[in-house]
Amino acid sequence: MPSMPEAGTILITGACGFVGLALVEHLLSRDETVIGWDRMPLPPEALSRFSELPGCFVPVQGDVCDAVTLGAVLKTHRPRCMVLLAAVTAGAERERAEPEHIFEVNLVAVTKALRLAAEHGVERVLLVSSGSVYGDGPQQAPLHEQRTPLRPEGLYGISKQAAEAAALRLASLHGIDLRIGRLGTCFGPWERDTGVRDTPSAPLQALRRLRAGEPVRLPRPLRRDWLYVRDAAGAIAALLDLDRPTQPVYNLAAGFEWSVADWCAWLAAQPGFEEADWRVAEDAGEININAYADHDRASMDIGALRRDTGFTARFDLPRAAADFVAWLDMPAHGGLVHA
Repeated sequence: MPSMPEAGTILITGACGFVGLALVEHLLSRDETVIGWDRMPLPPEALSRFSELPGCFVPVQGDVCDAVTLGAVLKTHRPRCMVLLAAVTAGAERERAEPEHIFEVNLVAVTKALRLAAEHGVERVLLVSSGSVYGDGPQQAPLHEQRTPLRPEGLYGISKQAAEAAALRLASLHGIDLRIGRLGTCFGPWERDTGVRDTPSAPLQALRRLRAGEPVRLPRPLRRDWLYVRDAAGAIAALLDLDRPTQPVYNLAAGFEWSVADWCAWLAAQPGFEEADWRVAEDAGEININAYADHDRASMDIGALRRDTGFTARFDLPRAAADFVAWLDMPAHGGLVHA
C-alpha cells in the first residue's frame, strides 16, 4: 500500500529543471514541504505559481556536485525523503566536449548524495533514472525492468545505468530505502532550455514551429509512449509514496503510444492553427525536427508500477495537447516555450 514516511520535508535535486519544476508543483499541490536544490535560480513564473499552492517551497541554490554544501543543507533541513533528479541530458556535441562533467553530475553526484543521505538520516531516496538505459536500438516491446537487456548507447544512458548500479550497492551498504524510477520521454509545461538538456522533446519542437507559423517536417511519424510531464510527476510521487516496493527498479511511463504526426494533426484542427503546415519529409534535407535517433524506441512496460501503486496516466494526446496549449497561452508562461 502507498504510504509516505511520517510528515517531513522532501529534498529534490535538480528542482529547477523541466521535470523538477513539474514535480515540485505536484508535491506543493498536495501540501508537502519541498526543499528545491539546484544550481539555477527558480524562474519567476515558477515562484509565482508555487506561491499559489498550499505546500511550502524552500529554494536552495547550489551545485549538486558540491558535497559539502549539500551536506549542510541536509543537516539544516533534515528531510525525510530525497529525490535525485539532477542530470545532464547530453547530445553528441556535449559528449565530445564534456564527458567528465556528464559523469560527475549523472553518476558521482548520485554517489555523494547517497552517502550524505545515510549520514544525515534521510529515510527514503528515489533516484530518477531514464528509459535511455535500454538503448535506442531495435528492441522487443515492451521494455521490461527485469527481462529487457540494458544496452545504452550515449553517455547519458551509460551514466544513468552506472548510477543505478552504484546507488543500489550504496543503499545496500548503508541500509537506505532506495527505489529507482526509469523515466520515459517527457514533454509539457516547464520544458525550456536550461543548459543541461541538449535536445527539446519532439512534441515541443513541433509546437514551437507551428505556433510561430513555421513548417514542420518530420523524419517519420515518431511514434512512442510520450509521457506528459504532469503524469511524470504523478508517477514519481506514486513511487516515492510506495511503502514496500516489490522490485528495486520501476518504469515510469505513459502506458500508451501516439505519434508526433498525430500531435501535429490534432493541433492543426484547433483554432489558431488553421494554417499549420506539417508533414513527414520527403527527403532528409527537409527535416527540421530532431528525433534523437533514426528509429523509434519501444514502449516501456509499466505493469509493475500499476500493480504496486495504482498509477494510471491521465493525459492522453488530446488532453495533453489541450492542457499544454492552455498553459502556454497564460501570460506568465507563454514566453517559456521559446526559452
